[in-house]
Amino acid sequence: TKMNCRWTLRAAKGRWMVNISQQCSHGSIGLFVPPSPPLDPEKIRELQRFITLSKRLLVMTGAGISTESGIPDYRSEKVGLYARTDRKPIQHGDFLRSAPVRQRYWARNFVGWPRFSSLQPNPAHWALSNWERLGKLYWLVTQNVDALHTKAGSQRLTELHGCMHRVLCLNCGEQIPREVLQERFEALNPTWSAEAHGLAPDGDVFLTEEQVRSFRVPSCRCGGPLKPDVVFFGDTVNPDKVDFVHRRVKEADSLLVVGSSLQVYSGYRFILTAREKKLPIAILNIGPTRSDDLACLKLDSRCGELLPLIDPC
Repeated sequence: TKMNCRWTLRAAKGRWMVNISQQCSHGSIGLFVPPSPPLDPEKIRELQRFITLSKRLLVMTGAGISTESGIPDYRSEKVGLYARTDRKPIQHGDFLRSAPVRQRYWARNFVGWPRFSSLQPNPAHWALSNWERLGKLYWLVTQNVDALHTKAGSQRLTELHGCMHRVLCLNCGEQIPREVLQERFEALNPTWSAEAHGLAPDGDVFLTEEQVRSFRVPSCRCGGPLKPDVVFFGDTVNPDKVDFVHRRVKEADSLLVVGSSLQVYSGYRFILTAREKKLPIAILNIGPTRSDDLACLKLDSRCGELLPLIDPC
């Protein structure tokens, strides 16, 4: 079934207003979660044993943990962004080279931001934060850029691909909160309005070229172009960050993958490191992953249904 998620951003009496269509309300959150079999009590017991035996557990999360918060993933059958649309995420080189590409990106991001930034952690995020608080979770590595782990209180956290809630200048490197940039967008575009369709894992939406053309984009104080503090497709993760995560994996005694198909090498490489260290690997993901053959336990369940059932003590 085709999912229609539409909202309008317009200036009204000096304030920006977002009108969200009914199909895009809270009830649509389940639309982005692939179908999964009922919870298997034996599988729950196996995961409980895995977690109980873990003393230095490293968890790696992907887009599948955030689908229950209302953010689609890219690859899930029938419900992922690639399955529902012909849209592809922005490429790093295009963003650097082309001012029109940056204008289109920021116009779309401006419209999508109020909804994207308001989304909240689901029971899976809260469970992992609780595991950390109780001393069960040694380190959390996320491939997501949605800040939902931070919102849930996770602190022993590496955001492998950065975070949409930060913006940096490509010239001087200065960072500002994304919310501050939203205010600057509003001030520069007081009469601009747009109707948006869909939402991507990075907060992107679809706009027509005509809507984009009149959108004004601010620069950094130094005059440089601004970019979200995330790793776009075609870019590479900072080598220091990669080395840091490799060290955390080597210090761990087990690895749990939550909501990732591990198709992207930036995350998959740490599974290979875990295999080299002979760490037990468990995978919680609806659908196949690149590392199913390396896992001692594979579970096809909703992250937000299963993780809260596990006792971290």
